[in-house]
Amino acid sequence: MRLEIGRYIVVDDEVCHGKPVFKGTRILVSDVIELLGAGVSIEEIIRDYYPSLNEEMIREALRWAAKIIRGEHYVRYVEIST
Repeated sequence: MRLEIGRYIVVDDEVCHGKPVFKGTRILVSDVIELLGAGVSIEEIIRDYYPSLNEEMIREALRWAAKIIRGEHYVRYVEIST
């Protein structure tokens, strides 16, 4: 199953275990949010970590994270049997 969260963010069962990634990449949205939280600037993220991203992609990730925190977007967690 593939779900497009926005213009740049997708969730696909076949990519990174279904975690949100930037469309066309295997870059986890959570990794970029974590870098921002650690004080890394958007410019540094693009230059030093993920040159395939652009500023608008990262800003979309921030907007999506804010929606989750406000409760405007729900994330469903599913238990996986091992």
